[in-house]
Amino acid sequence: MLRVGLSGGIGSGKSTVAGRLAEHGAIVIDADRLAREVVEPGSQGLREIEEAFGSEVLDESGALNRAALAAKVFSDDQARAALNGITHPKIGARTAELIAAAPEDAIVVHDVPLLVEGGLAPMYHLVVIVHAEVEQRVERLKGRGLDEQDARSRMAKQADDGQRRRVADVWLDNSGTPDRVLAEVDALWADRLVPYEANVRLRRYASGAPKLVPYDPTWPEQAARIAKRIEAAGGQRRVEHIGSTSVPGLSAKDVLDFQLGVASLDEADEIAEALTQAGFPLIGPGEDSVKYGDPEGWKKRLHAGADPKRRVNLHVRVEDGPAWDWAIRFRDWLRADDGARREYEAVKLELSERHAADVDGFAYGDAKEPWMSAAVERMAAFYKDGQTS
Repeated sequence: MLRVGLSGGIGSGKSTVAGRLAEHGAIVIDADRLAREVVEPGSQGLREIEEAFGSEVLDESGALNRAALAAKVFSDDQARAALNGITHPKIGARTAELIAAAPEDAIVVHDVPLLVEGGLAPMYHLVVIVHAEVEQRVERLKGRGLDEQDARSRMAKQADDGQRRRVADVWLDNSGTPDRVLAEVDALWADRLVPYEANVRLRRYASGAPKLVPYDPTWPEQAARIAKRIEAAGGQRRVEHIGSTSVPGLSAKDVLDFQLGVASLDEADEIAEALTQAGFPLIGPGEDSVKYGDPEGWKKRLHAGADPKRRVNLHVRVEDGPAWDWAIRFRDWLRADDGARREYEAVKLELSERHAADVDGFAYGDAKEPWMSAAVERMAAFYKDGQTS
């Protein structure tokens, strides 16, 4: 099963995207619809709301008077928190029921207006954000019957575009005509969501032969987003962005490398299934080239990302062991030493051409080892001289 989080500001057109995904076969869980369901007449949720806010929040038929309730909670943080305390657990429980009932090969799209504000992004395999320009959103909301002041007030209480971009694996611009965004959704479904779901279900990692490309300034933001996903699956253990994509200015293959710290390899085995279900299937035991210290400290568990459009390598290592230490010190050395970085880049460029047909990157990685092993003494001298820490 693939879990997709769908969000965007009010008036951005999430319903258009959700509807198209449903046409393709996605199971769409609408958080707003569930929010209405858990306070229907006769529900426990409605009874609790009446107890908390009084009978004046009900209409003549005994149903929830949403305008009356909104008047009580809109500008009162304490009242809004009380309302959320009633509804959110019930919405969460119902969401879990629907996800549990979905088929094993389902693509479940969770339409959540406040995904960003609720810090929910790491819980999904992929987050899709629908965007539209502010003035266009205002006009859309006015067309739904909201006055302009109310529309802008509601928008101001939501996350801004910068916050949304930080969690977005996919950014869909819905500022134009509907056919344009629908075409993007069609491509997203065919090229990413369907193969991603299959990879997760079959415990298969994305493969291919990525080419060396110039440094991408968005790599750190991408890495921060994926690191949070790994942290969530790995029980909030420490995650470090390592490898060439973690070094500003360095050309690299477009593969994000991470290491996840564990107390032992037995612990690594205990969390392997959680990482696999989160979209980082286990490749198997591995061992890094021993550069110093106890050879046992260079053993690891290797996982890789299942997303066909975002290659990831995940090295699960004993935290503060020699392999863990090497990865951080090597990264920080290249960040600090311009000459070493340029030299390493030249080596990478030459080897990438030589091993252009290396699908999994193993031959390319092995070919780099002599240079990296020779760097041990240079690194030691660099750190000893106090040029970095």
